[in-house]
Amino acid sequence: MTISHDAATPTERRLLQSIVEVARHVFGAAASSIFLIDAEAGDLVFEAVAGEGDDQLVGSRFPAGTGIAGWVAASGQSMLVDDLRDSKHFSGEAAASTGYVPNSIMAAPLFSDDECVGVLEVLDRGGGGVRDMADVELLGLLADQAAIGLELLTRLRAAGPSRRSGKALQLLDLAESLLAEPHG
Repeated sequence: MTISHDAATPTERRLLQSIVEVARHVFGAAASSIFLIDAEAGDLVFEAVAGEGDDQLVGSRFPAGTGIAGWVAASGQSMLVDDLRDSKHFSGEAAASTGYVPNSIMAAPLFSDDECVGVLEVLDRGGGGVRDMADVELLGLLADQAAIGLELLTRLRAAGPSRRSGKALQLLDLAESLLAEPHG
């Protein structure tokens, strides 16, 4: 599956937004975001943001390989850095351009068909790093949910109206209605 930034539907955007909101809440974090990899340019594109910077970052781009998200996307491995001053992968310049420079980052890749299509990040998580491995595993599970949801929505959209079964249409309608409901 290839995700194109320009092709993201409102349902896909709402799915990603719900994932970052859950991640921010679960980890007591200052912010959470999802970058998707632009298939044509290779850039990392902010697709969903919760917390610090949430009002202006969606659609912002960074060149491939930039910062922790770039490293996670290229390597396909999760990363947890509790003190970013010690990380050779952290880009303080890129962080400063967002208006928020975190002290810690936890990031996990989003995979589809063995290809990294994006990165889920959590900035300045709460809890003092007590549950490091459990937190990384939980973030990986949330990243898997985001990737699976995107893949299902993309496949349904690609099938076209004439090839969708009644059940597929019902599933798409259900997903769209669940994501459209205000949660509060």
